[in-house]
Amino acid sequence: MITKNIPNFITLLNLLAGSIAVIFAVQNHLIAAALFVGLGIFFDFFDGMIARLLDVKSELGLQLDSLADMVTSGLVPGIVMFQLLRTTLANPGTAAKDWTGSSFFEFDFPWIATIGLLVTLASAYRLANFNIDERQDTSFVGLPTPANAILILSLPIILQFQPTAFATSLILNEWFLIGLTLFSCYILNAEIPLFALKFKNWSFKENFVRYGFLVLSVILLVCFHFLALPMIIIAYLLMSIIFKSKKKGS
Repeated sequence: MITKNIPNFITLLNLLAGSIAVIFAVQNHLIAAALFVGLGIFFDFFDGMIARLLDVKSELGLQLDSLADMVTSGLVPGIVMFQLLRTTLANPGTAAKDWTGSSFFEFDFPWIATIGLLVTLASAYRLANFNIDERQDTSFVGLPTPANAILILSLPIILQFQPTAFATSLILNEWFLIGLTLFSCYILNAEIPLFALKFKNWSFKENFVRYGFLVLSVILLVCFHFLALPMIIIAYLLMSIIFKSKKKGS
């Protein structure tokens, strides 16, 4: 009984990390939110791995995993995108200072900033569809929510730790943020097959795309540091498309 619930406990740690990230994101502490999202994604990666190792996969675990991902990789990125849009639209080129107004009905943000919450809606649709899509057992169709969360959470990280003139002007551009929001919603649910980082064995021949992606990710991180985070997600999309097209051709 204890062994059966070990993966579920790890999934709940993902949910706990995501819940703490929500609090930080609402308070506009986006770096702290990113840190806890990263911790949640770490737990999300290992709960499935442990379930496969212990051979205790269950329908309960599947549903619990999606509920946890909805918070960590769905709700938090939506709030973060909202905060970035709020910052840019209310005070172009500067950082917003406070979430709350002086009264319950006072809103200190441009309503158009709520476009960022479309990320949360698209993530919910993607996760619900994942649970009933039998094609996504060993691969994905559409960008997984954790990868999308990394893409969006990389923005405040870059602003904080690598604020180059180009990166700052791009990230604090409302049209870029709106465009990225719409792209995010599309790519989460697009009919694009993507490889999964699930190793059934350690064979190089069967996993050369996965190994290649991991090596490329390390190289990008070493060369570009935090700027590498969105590059890695783009590389993941491109490598998946190229790999699938070659597989079809052969």
